[in-house]
Amino acid sequence: MTTNSPLLNRVINHVDEKAIVVLASDLIRIPSFKPDETPVAIFLAEFFRSRDYRVELQEVEPGRFQTIATLPGTGGGKSLMLNGHTDINSLGRRWKRDPWRPSVEGDRLYGHGVQNMKGGLASIIMAAEAVRQSGVSLRGDLVVACVVGETQGGEGTYHLMETGFRTDMAVVAEPFGLGNLATVHAGIVHMAIHTYGVTGHIRETEGPVNAVLKMTKIIDRLQSVEFTHERRADMPLLPRLNVGSIIGGIGSEYVLVEPPYIPDLCTILVDVHFVPGQTVESIVTDIRRDLDPLSEDDSDLRYAIEIPVPSSFKGGRRLVMDPLDVPIDEYIVQAVARNHELVTGNPPNVIGTVLPSAYSANDTCHLWNAGIPCLIYGPGVVRGNEEEDDSYAIISEMVDCAKVLAATAIDVCNLDKSTG
Repeated sequence: MTTNSPLLNRVINHVDEKAIVVLASDLIRIPSFKPDETPVAIFLAEFFRSRDYRVELQEVEPGRFQTIATLPGTGGGKSLMLNGHTDINSLGRRWKRDPWRPSVEGDRLYGHGVQNMKGGLASIIMAAEAVRQSGVSLRGDLVVACVVGETQGGEGTYHLMETGFRTDMAVVAEPFGLGNLATVHAGIVHMAIHTYGVTGHIRETEGPVNAVLKMTKIIDRLQSVEFTHERRADMPLLPRLNVGSIIGGIGSEYVLVEPPYIPDLCTILVDVHFVPGQTVESIVTDIRRDLDPLSEDDSDLRYAIEIPVPSSFKGGRRLVMDPLDVPIDEYIVQAVARNHELVTGNPPNVIGTVLPSAYSANDTCHLWNAGIPCLIYGPGVVRGNEEEDDSYAIISEMVDCAKVLAATAIDVCNLDKSTG
């Protein structure tokens, strides 16, 4: 592919498909479930340092690190952040392949975590590498933020913003599919709901109260909660509630190995995806409106809602992600759209709400809340079929994503810093 700009051609021609696959494969080989992403952070810090980036290993919480790498500009230009997360989703039980052994089959790169989002992470890194290797100077800084805990609500990006770190614009390479420029997503809040019982032996006919059985009433009622909200035509299935997990047993540690004894504590973790206009307070009010009558009808049913979820649930989501709605006329949105068409020869498929991906949330909300114009643009993935959980990234989309973002870096980072 060639453009009318020798400068852009010089950069884009340094995007190397083999190097992208090698890097993504190296990342797959390092398991990085939240909150254990530090081995990936160390690997990436060494990768960037060996290539003369300015590197910060940022400690998000004790012993938990993320890597922020910068190609410094020559001065006077706007800065751009390419953002991707290093944490990966839980491993499903139906994988056919070795999830930690990457494999290439045609245009597919298989391996756990490549789908969300080590494929996108490799793309943003190699976009920066194309700029560096081309020798083209940028006036503004190009930042590659390899953050932790996105699947916890954006722990790493939120921490980065709390430290005062800012760029003029940003792109988050979540797997929405090449050609989909996403500026809208739902909000997410997680909560724990507890029911409390009275323990005793199964031989006792009076006195014990089974917290697990009381929780079944809670779960049933949650299926019919009606939320107070204004409908979004572009996200018609929201708001939505999901009971994601349940545990019940004896005592605060949920002892599970004494089934002759009545459980006195049961906890569910609940996810609510919501639309602009809803708040955590309004969501809790709506849930209580439906649950309180259960306690009124059953004096033994006692429940509590806890936000954030208890820290004892390792890797639990502690942060709320607000809904996102970035105006599509923001410069960064139009710059990515322009460079997508330049690289691929086709206009974007969508600019705005990309379904069903918009029904979830990601780190863009923290960037936008910090005043950084941003959007979501990343290579596509395909989930496993109905008989397996294996999933893969599409290599050609990873390559084209890197080219588009390298071209966008040339565009943004050479804008005059003093312009609006």
